[in-house]
Amino acid sequence: MCRMICATAVLVATVVQPATADDTSTCRQEIGDTAIAACTRMLALKPNDPIPYANRGMNYYIKGDYDRAIADLDQAIRLKPNFADAYHGRGVVHYGKGDYARAIADLDQATQLNPKNAIAYNQRGFAYNVKGDYAWAISDYDQAIRLNPKWSVAYFIRARAYKDKGDYDRNIADLDQAIELDPKFAAAYNSRGGT
Repeated sequence: MCRMICATAVLVATVVQPATADDTSTCRQEIGDTAIAACTRMLALKPNDPIPYANRGMNYYIKGDYDRAIADLDQAIRLKPNFADAYHGRGVVHYGKGDYARAIADLDQATQLNPKNAIAYNQRGFAYNVKGDYAWAISDYDQAIRLNPKWSVAYFIRARAYKDKGDYDRNIADLDQAIELDPKFAAAYNSRGGT
């Protein structure tokens, strides 16, 4: 009798290790399988905590497992309907899947809930740019730059939208600004040389 109960206890202990104090920081700060395992352990103890779902979802996204990523981000949003970061993350996953309409919808929600998130504006701009909606893309890049005027990457990305639109003068001006903010920004030099 004890053999069966003890064997079951050992099996359960090896399948789902209890969460440790380090799991919180690992779930939030690490990436890949280590973070996924830590988030899973946290969820075993607190299944109604939206943060481990969101973090695990983004780690699934990094691994290319978009369906699991969306499932976890959906659950985070169900648990906390005003969770801007979860909408932001799900928008990024939809973008990765090539579903730009859903990406834009989720990033709309993320920017409404957190209007100071320059990265969400920038990423929504990506989706608009891919769709050929250059005015909307540039508008989002403008907002990202207003929120973070020293962010060289935002100028670099807006430069791409200007180039795609055929506005080469503004393309060069933005690449110049990106280089001025970050003189070691090799991709900006390369793009400026190829314009």
